[in-house]
Amino acid sequence: MRKIILTFIVLLIWGGSAIAQKKKPSQKPRLIVNIVIEGMRYEYLYRYWDKFSDGGFKKLVNSGFSCKNAEYDYLYTESASGYATIATGTNPSQNGIVGNNWYQRLKKKGIYCVYDSKVKAVGVSNLEEESKVSPVNLLVSTFTDELKLSNFKQSKVFGVSPKNYAAIIPAGHLANGAFWFDKTTGNWISSSYYSEFLPEWVQRFNNKKLTDIYLAKTWNTYLKINEYTEAMGDNCIYEQGFMGKYKIFPYNLASLKTEWGSTDIINYTPFGNTYTKDFAISAIVNEELGKDNITDYLNISFTANSNIAKIFGIRSVELEDSYIRIDRDLQHFINFIEDYVGTENTLIILSSDKGDSDNVEFMQSLNMPAKYFNDKSAGYLLGSYLRSTYKTNNLITEFTGSRIYLNRYIIEDAKLDLYEMQQRICNFMIDFSGVSNALNSHDLESRNYSEGMLRKAQNSFQQKRSADILLIFESGVVPKNEENFSSGYRNNSHVPLIFYGWKVKSGNTNEKVKITDIAPTLSNILNIPFPNAATGNVIQNIFK
Repeated sequence: MRKIILTFIVLLIWGGSAIAQKKKPSQKPRLIVNIVIEGMRYEYLYRYWDKFSDGGFKKLVNSGFSCKNAEYDYLYTESASGYATIATGTNPSQNGIVGNNWYQRLKKKGIYCVYDSKVKAVGVSNLEEESKVSPVNLLVSTFTDELKLSNFKQSKVFGVSPKNYAAIIPAGHLANGAFWFDKTTGNWISSSYYSEFLPEWVQRFNNKKLTDIYLAKTWNTYLKINEYTEAMGDNCIYEQGFMGKYKIFPYNLASLKTEWGSTDIINYTPFGNTYTKDFAISAIVNEELGKDNITDYLNISFTANSNIAKIFGIRSVELEDSYIRIDRDLQHFINFIEDYVGTENTLIILSSDKGDSDNVEFMQSLNMPAKYFNDKSAGYLLGSYLRSTYKTNNLITEFTGSRIYLNRYIIEDAKLDLYEMQQRICNFMIDFSGVSNALNSHDLESRNYSEGMLRKAQNSFQQKRSADILLIFESGVVPKNEENFSSGYRNNSHVPLIFYGWKVKSGNTNEKVKITDIAPTLSNILNIPFPNAATGNVIQNIFK
């Protein structure tokens, strides 16, 4: 009997030792997963808190380290700029991604942030210019570039997102691959920048035709409709809805897909997030990420919530439902990580590219300061003013709504004073209702602004790519015809930033943290060089 008891104790000690050994964190994280939820304002964590499960957002907040005062520090918080800032540890003024698009003076045309004429799409027979994409326009190194350089490219790095720039930019120049959603086929595709062929596992995943399965569903509310107490109610008058007319649950996705004309409608529903999560898990398994002692990296960008906010608004039942559902997707993903890699070996970061804005008409109905800036009318009046003043036509090449590009070739040929003209334009534009300030490129190049929106404007300005005039609007003012406009005010710049998993201690900080701090913090824990233009600092007290 005594021998049996001793044997039992030995087995118990051995088993406990084995479990402890299994749960002991690796020396360095074997896998870093950066999760970006597009358009997520910080306040969403608590607006929907009571509807979240214990294993999704709540688990990240309660067991992780939350930076409660994390913010982007530049003027135009467009989505692509956000990804570049996370990846490089520096602002658009250095990383070069000044927006989703910008104007190229030498070529006299606009350019998409990831356009590359030297590559082609892989996984689809699309030869159009818009399918040619790579990280070529990113001017500096990313955290992932430095990671791969530090170990002679042994780390595996991937980016996954329905949007190509959201997959490409965070993965950096040296990535093993980046994959995004093709609107025509519903498949995951890539660029010849990485490889001439899709990996076999991606082809197998595409062959499952999961988009057809998801789009055969009906999108109804996850909870009973009367439980959506954080929304304004279904069929709110401020909602645009699908095709400008479908605004009430439930949504028959098969019929909507036919009218929409593209499988991309999935990315305007919560199923787009689930489909992205499914693919990300497949990438981890098939590429064996996190399965050895060399740190791997995966960026996952969820874009559906921001798309839903765009057509339904940030106080809609549809958006609340999408956050309830993505919380369950996160729970499933975290459970998978725990089983496959182990959270003790995985560092998860949750952040956002920017925060989405309230509907202007809704804010006006509450007598809040909000309105549209009629940039089309302002551009016409400015053009007339310049023609009258300088007796010269076509002095403006591009007026995006918040940025004005001048035709420097005509200005030079006419021997006009560029700086004098810029000053006149600033003085002219400041008289428009809703314009708080107007800055010209000469002053942005030569002066050093130390605080406020002027500093944020300087952080958005890159000499070769930025406009001659940057307009700073009053809070709540939105240019009517600028699709991607997002301001430097807190409603757009304040986003969640949570660290969870490998050696992360539970807690939070109210100290101001900049999104440029993410990349230096990751570099610091791995003892590798910071990205070469990084301006951020290492965030303190996150790790045990």
